[in-house]
Amino acid sequence: MTTSPTSAMPRRPFRFGVQVRTAADAAAWVELARRSEDLGIDVLTMPDHFDDQLAPIPALQAAADATTTLRVGALVHDNDYKHPVVLAKELATIDVLSGGRLEIGLGAGWMESDYRQSGIVYDRPGVRVDRFVEGLAIIKGVMADGAFSFSGEHYTITDYDGTPLPVQRPHPPVLIGGGGPRVLKIAAREADIVGINATLTSGAIDASTFASMSAAAVDEKVAIVADAGAHRLADIEMNVRTFMVNVTDDADAAMAEIAAFTGEDVSMVAESPFALIGPPAKLIDDLQARRERWGFSYIIIGADDLTSMAPVVAALAGT
Repeated sequence: MTTSPTSAMPRRPFRFGVQVRTAADAAAWVELARRSEDLGIDVLTMPDHFDDQLAPIPALQAAADATTTLRVGALVHDNDYKHPVVLAKELATIDVLSGGRLEIGLGAGWMESDYRQSGIVYDRPGVRVDRFVEGLAIIKGVMADGAFSFSGEHYTITDYDGTPLPVQRPHPPVLIGGGGPRVLKIAAREADIVGINATLTSGAIDASTFASMSAAAVDEKVAIVADAGAHRLADIEMNVRTFMVNVTDDADAAMAEIAAFTGEDVSMVAESPFALIGPPAKLIDDLQARRERWGFSYIIIGADDLTSMAPVVAALAGT
């Protein structure tokens, strides 16, 4: 893997997250959180959708209650699903009750089926992003000291003194993930953690999604972040959620299978930072090379990959 001009992104120690959705019962959820912590996972994250998953706010609190060091956060809360004052209060409460282990993931919303099934208006992307920008400003504002007022196109806040205040000041770390130029620029300016996403403008996962996971596409996305955030690169942690994971000694066969599923070339799968395919030693080398090329130090895997990725996490976490 070659080094790109965007290797000027900050080189931070590796940390790992696990994206989880649900469990059969409370005992299974607690066991999953504790196993994640025991395996060296730093953050447990959850999506925010209306399909088959637990609701993130109570589930994240339960995961925090069951552990001692595990951080928790959504990947990501949809700004349209809750008023930002309501979400800010819930998030600050988790930060207080967890002893400062919350991370705030926020996005503009993308899954069309959520909106259609719930009856929430699915505005065009520009409107959803405008509303998300206002929501983020409100969440940060109400977590600050003193009364907060805001007057925007979508929200009006008047002398609201938000409590409880979060433990982490001025607010817990904010993660914004983006696949398009506008949101990536917002993330570069506003986020502590920038997640590089596939493009999801269609409102569903389809062929365009996989096409935007190529190394060349990621070069372009990271370059946007590096340019828009040039004044604060040292403050940015780069994140990627891996979707195509197979820890195996037969990397060629696994890549061919995934390429067939996605409709992409094997070479695209081999180079994509959204893929982790091969034996642990190869994955360790791949992640180190990707940190040099794109700055990716915060890697999120799926719950099904916890055990197989354990040797990689053990080798790299904190280095």
